[in-house]
Amino acid sequence: MEIKDKFEKILTVKAPGPAPSFSIFHLLRALELIAEESLGRLKLSEKLKLGEGATRTLLNRLKEAQIITASRTGCRLTKKGEKLWKQYRAVFKRKILLKKNELTLAEHNVVLLVKNRRSKVSHGMEQRDAAIFCGAKGAVTLVCMDGRLIIPGVNQDMARVYPKAHRQIMSLLTPKENDVIIIGFADTWEKAEYGVLAAAWTLLNDC
Repeated sequence: MEIKDKFEKILTVKAPGPAPSFSIFHLLRALELIAEESLGRLKLSEKLKLGEGATRTLLNRLKEAQIITASRTGCRLTKKGEKLWKQYRAVFKRKILLKKNELTLAEHNVVLLVKNRRSKVSHGMEQRDAAIFCGAKGAVTLVCMDGRLIIPGVNQDMARVYPKAHRQIMSLLTPKENDVIIIGFADTWEKAEYGVLAAAWTLLNDC
């Protein structure tokens, strides 16, 4: 089962219960946060910018899927959860906050490297639209091709057109051939985080 299917299975509504008030991207972000440190429900709710009730339901889904365990000290990944986290990180290799450069179009910018998904990128519009749907202002998609970072659709060489951004991204992420880099930008860090995750999620379609 692909990583996309595993997360969507966790999100699947259990009849006759109501649809969850959180998205797949809240699940992804929760996994990231819990993998970094043991977190309690209130702290996780704050970091996710999600209501306490929705956070409780999200955690229950993760517990039912045997992805996490919960105790007074907080939530931790199970062995199954650690395995899922490794699978997740094998695709979504690295995500970091990005300083302003020629390609950052808002106050808060997050960049994510997605391994070996260049074949899934057309013109970058699908990634941009997915980011906007999640509350971000947009997203810029780059692909690593022939040892260069290229803006798909216009085939612009980043090193020539956006030298500062190129140096910054190459030094931070060190992309390899066929990797995809997405920059999500928004008015808040949370919206930039969710926007870049939504944009990257489109690259898992039909994998």
